[in-house]
Amino acid sequence: MPGVTPDDAPQLADLMPWSVAPPRLGRGWPTAPDPACLKARWDALLKAEGPDREALFEPTRSRTLHTAVGQLPGRSGGTERLARAFGPCPEPVRVLAAPFDEQWLIPDHRLLDAARPELWRVADDAQVFVVETPQTTARPLLATSVLPLLRPGRIRPLYRRPGGVEPNLAPGLPDLLRRLGHSPDPVDFLAWTLTAVRPDLTVPLTRDRELWAHGVESGRRVLWLLRRHGERPKLPGGRRPYVRAPIPARPLTLRYDRDEETLLLDEGRVSPVPPEAWDAESEPGVRVLERWFAARTAQEAEPGTLAAIRPAAWQQTWTSELLELITVLALLAEVGARRAESAAADPDTVTAAELRAAGVLPVPDAARHPATVLDHHEEGPEGQFALL
Repeated sequence: MPGVTPDDAPQLADLMPWSVAPPRLGRGWPTAPDPACLKARWDALLKAEGPDREALFEPTRSRTLHTAVGQLPGRSGGTERLARAFGPCPEPVRVLAAPFDEQWLIPDHRLLDAARPELWRVADDAQVFVVETPQTTARPLLATSVLPLLRPGRIRPLYRRPGGVEPNLAPGLPDLLRRLGHSPDPVDFLAWTLTAVRPDLTVPLTRDRELWAHGVESGRRVLWLLRRHGERPKLPGGRRPYVRAPIPARPLTLRYDRDEETLLLDEGRVSPVPPEAWDAESEPGVRVLERWFAARTAQEAEPGTLAAIRPAAWQQTWTSELLELITVLALLAEVGARRAESAAADPDTVTAAELRAAGVLPVPDAARHPATVLDHHEEGPEGQFALL
């Protein structure tokens, strides 16, 4: 409709109504860029006894060595109190620790102040977690296949149940999209949202079928790059980043030579690195690559703490991750540039008022809450079982 203003567009919070606050860890040591050091931290914790174990654990009001909690859904960690726990470390899992930075987490409910079990219940290969990142300069939303730990934005799972069942969409929205001639596929809706979402987290819904199809195509590429599923992303032949000089065992500095398009890790050299990859920011004034590097090389942990147990040298897997991250950032910049070229205001969008008239809004209260009945048992504190 002519004259549509940003205030007319529906809120993401109404289109994807179920959201969860991000997990709150309460302590930093259960996460790290390297899974082996997490297992070493766990072993150090369990070897300590009494007050020493308590100090290493770093208790809070929510978690102490004596806190009784159930098992994380889908995980095999113990449920006895940590004061008398023994045995191997639960196998670390991938998490999104910061924008574009996948690290590892010990998936044990006893270690996490607020683990958000409702997220763990729906985490599987089909799930996509949409993360609100209003503090970023370029992207108000991220999408990931792994559990996100980013704060403070809300997390909106694409599906309310495991196995890609029951899309987290406003009831009536898929039918509305069909009437407009658009695909009602939840992934296509998410792709459009990643393309069209505004900084205020409103999502204009175009009536134009061609514009919708173009936005979905662009958004699906963004989604593929953010999730890093399937075939690994590559830049065209001559632009692919390579290690030109070996990265030292303990690099301390990260610099960028813009003229040479080279990333310098002390005397290590990676090129070509497009300026767009170097300039990408996770939040104003914070470059993605600098933050990623600091997470793997910072030596700020207090000696004697579990966080001080870190890899002694640069890990080969980090080099592979760095090359892929550079590629992803460069390709995302290209998609963003194409989006900017076609970002002229669409004069014919579905307004929030029209969604209310069509019965899509307001969203029923039940749609804002997680699915409450699952078909399996979950282990509670001290090995007891509860059926949700």
